[in-house]
Amino acid sequence: MVALAGCSPSSSGATGSKRRLSIATGGTGGVFYPYGGGIAKLITEHLDNVEATAEVTAASVDNLKFLQQRASDLAFTMADTAQDAVAGRDVFTSFGRVPVRTLAVLYSSYSHLVTRADSGISTVADLRGRVVSTGAAGSGTTVLARRMLHAVGLDPSRDLREQSLGVAQSVDALKDSKIDAFFWNGGLPTAAVLDLVNTPGMKARFVPTADLLPRLEQTFGPSLYYGEVIPKATYGTDADVPVIGVANLLVASEAMPEALAHDITQLLFDRQAELAAIHPQARTLSLETALTGSPVPFHPGAIRFYRERRVWAEN
Repeated sequence: MVALAGCSPSSSGATGSKRRLSIATGGTGGVFYPYGGGIAKLITEHLDNVEATAEVTAASVDNLKFLQQRASDLAFTMADTAQDAVAGRDVFTSFGRVPVRTLAVLYSSYSHLVTRADSGISTVADLRGRVVSTGAAGSGTTVLARRMLHAVGLDPSRDLREQSLGVAQSVDALKDSKIDAFFWNGGLPTAAVLDLVNTPGMKARFVPTADLLPRLEQTFGPSLYYGEVIPKATYGTDADVPVIGVANLLVASEAMPEALAHDITQLLFDRQAELAAIHPQARTLSLETALTGSPVPFHPGAIRFYRERRVWAEN
């Protein structure tokens, strides 16, 4: 894996004959970071005169801002956050619209709401008055967590004691009883959550959230969020956990050259087995699902690739 453990992406550009790309990912305890490291590795090894680096970030919101500022060339993001970025609304209202384009829908994010088994928390509404991490500042986790809280009539700033921690920090805080629960949106399995459930003496509870889907659909439309299930085998729970799902996208600036966007998109599929060896979530990538769930227009280079594979639906 090619990775830089910094908090902010470095500027990218061509140096000599080699083009350098920065991939904005997420925290080290999630899925964006190892998946992005795998993509960086493939780009560096298989695209001529291109070198890519995966960057540790706070994830979706910050990643899209980095694209706008040209500090990153590619980024991982949740679909709901990308939709807000393109429209310049919600957390992007003061920042402005982000000219972003999708290369592929990679996989679903599963809404994890995790607490101790003895906490007495079994629904989102039970978080009232509790100390809760809603995700790192600048993350898509925070966007969806606050939307779920509002769906049950809770104001995060008034009705609970909100903390802003990444998933690894949330796990540590829950172990130490510094928080009562945490939200996390990510793929399966998430390394930090695996660490939690494998901690001796720790019995975690995963709170179902799929019951909130009708209320989220009323507010944000019928296609952005959907029902998913965290299988019981993933974290050793007693039963499958029904949760809210949202698509995760690999996006690029609309200014990325068409040929480069095409070649990166093609690389994802031609070298999928290598990606899956780095993180199992890459096994779910497919030509069919790569086109489903993005509220953001696709990059012309990606469209050319999907046309070549005969999966692009012409209008």
